[in-house]
Amino acid sequence: MGTLHDKSAIVTGGSRGIGKSIALRLGQEGVKVVLCARDRDKLDQAVHEIQQAGGQACSLAADLRTPDAPQRLAAVALERFGKIDIVVNNAGATKRGEFANLTDEDWADGFALKFFGAVRLTRAAWPHLKAAKGSLVNISGIGGRTPGAQFSIGGSVNAALLSFTKAMAETGIRDGVQVNAISPGTVRTDRFQARLANFIKEHGIDPASAESEWVRYEEITRIGEPEDVAALVAFIVGPSGRFLQGALIDMDGGATKTI
Repeated sequence: MGTLHDKSAIVTGGSRGIGKSIALRLGQEGVKVVLCARDRDKLDQAVHEIQQAGGQACSLAADLRTPDAPQRLAAVALERFGKIDIVVNNAGATKRGEFANLTDEDWADGFALKFFGAVRLTRAAWPHLKAAKGSLVNISGIGGRTPGAQFSIGGSVNAALLSFTKAMAETGIRDGVQVNAISPGTVRTDRFQARLANFIKEHGIDPASAESEWVRYEEITRIGEPEDVAALVAFIVGPSGRFLQGALIDMDGGATKTI
């Protein structure tokens, strides 16, 4: 039996990558998981994997950019499992590119899912997290502290999410809710594979050596795995991590060089 047996959790962006790994790990720890993403087929597969491993899970296929979707997601969790102990705001990707080429629509879309989706789900779930003395984890990104020219939208969104985390952590002290954020660096996801393909093209190197060259170029220890982030989430929301409050944790293999 896992350390989080009989807890219930919402994980957004749960159909693949980091979100799916978080959902699988929480399921292994005994958590009843509600996954949300836009791809119904991939959600069904993730739910099946959790159930095959002996866990309990369900899903809602929804676009969290839609204002009422977070409230509907919280309602599904309450209807299915009766409570909300954990919320992991993981959903959201932002467009990369030169600032001059990014439109108002690109900026609005970048904030719509990762920031406003997280804000709205937090609002919907907060009374239940308060009742459960639960945990909120925001998955941000190291661009929030170290933005770059190609990541002006993502850096801004991540910085806003980190600020939101600190604000809610103070509210959480009053309400008994644990609030923290994780900022992953380079993690082996579909998004990373696309960037690696561009890296290969830009540097004219063969695919076999591309990953080691990336590690050297970025001055990091290695490429992260989604399971690395999932393990940290499980620690934070588990009994051993409860003293963490308002922590903004860089999990990036040493990519962030600043204090």
